[in-house]
Amino acid sequence: MTPSAPTARRASSLTSSLGLAEKLFSSASERRFLRDIDAGLERVEEGLVREMAFGDDLADVTSRYLLVAGGKRTRPTLALLVAQLGEGSTDAVVSAAQAVEITHLASLYHDDVMDDAVVRRGVPSAQTKWGNNVAILTGDLLFARASTIVADLGEEAIRLQAQTFERLCLGQLHETIGPREGDDPIDHYLDVLSDKTGSLISMAAKVGVMFSGAPREYLGPVASFGEKIGVAFQLVDDVIDLSPTTSDTGKRAGTDLLAGVETLPLMYLRQEAQTDIDSAALLSEIEATVKAALAGSQMSEADLQDTVTQLREHDVTRRTHDEARRWAMSAVDALAPLPAGPVKKALTRFADRVVERKG
Repeated sequence: MTPSAPTARRASSLTSSLGLAEKLFSSASERRFLRDIDAGLERVEEGLVREMAFGDDLADVTSRYLLVAGGKRTRPTLALLVAQLGEGSTDAVVSAAQAVEITHLASLYHDDVMDDAVVRRGVPSAQTKWGNNVAILTGDLLFARASTIVADLGEEAIRLQAQTFERLCLGQLHETIGPREGDDPIDHYLDVLSDKTGSLISMAAKVGVMFSGAPREYLGPVASFGEKIGVAFQLVDDVIDLSPTTSDTGKRAGTDLLAGVETLPLMYLRQEAQTDIDSAALLSEIEATVKAALAGSQMSEADLQDTVTQLREHDVTRRTHDEARRWAMSAVDALAPLPAGPVKKALTRFADRVVERKG
């Protein structure tokens, strides 16, 4: 018998998920708009618990581990929001939103193995708790379960899922291998973000059009919005990694930096180090600190955090946030063909929220 379903700790409403202030949606029709999305999210959540259940006891526990740990359900929310361009939260839209979120969760299991991550969503990562093999196989199980849901939605959905999965894999591959000789490291990095994050957020936006009966001419604009806002999202993550306020992420400041992950602030610093003595000195200090951390050398937390603070306060971190803002503004520009109304307003606020977020 399958164990009783746990309750996941997602954000409780659209307002909290996207940071939409009540005053932005004051009319009766806009209130109905928000209620429909929140009702759809409840259906998505119920479906996630149901669809991620397995008859095998171990698989049942490991597969729902990160679901129960929490999450904002950003991708399902985006799908349901875009669906308001058509008939709203139809059964097919809800199913597609579940498939997108399960695909996202599956990718987290794999990412944590690739990155040797210790913490995810404030709890020990799956690979820390059960080992790499179990984490990888759990991710595979979830990819399979997402594909099963998509198969019921038709050939177009199957093709979209396959194309997105391919891009997720290519993004991880290119991140692992790194830029080839002659490649610009920053362009390479942005391409990786487009594949690893932008592709799935773009899929979420597209299914909102595809399965709500919305006009098909909106597919391109919302897909472009999702792709670009995904890049912005990850660039803000690069800034958040250096933030001293990490309670929302469950990670200490500089987790990625001290694990040797190349993020945009560090890439910008490498550029500036070629012509600026102070930047070159900071880069040398960071590289020495990271090398010591990776080697397991005994260093005080104060020394580690001093290195993180220096990078956080350097101009390259502000430049990274500016780049995130530029991508978010470009995402909003892509929405020009959409009609004026609560969907366009909410997507614009969504982009603002991505740039403003602290965790």
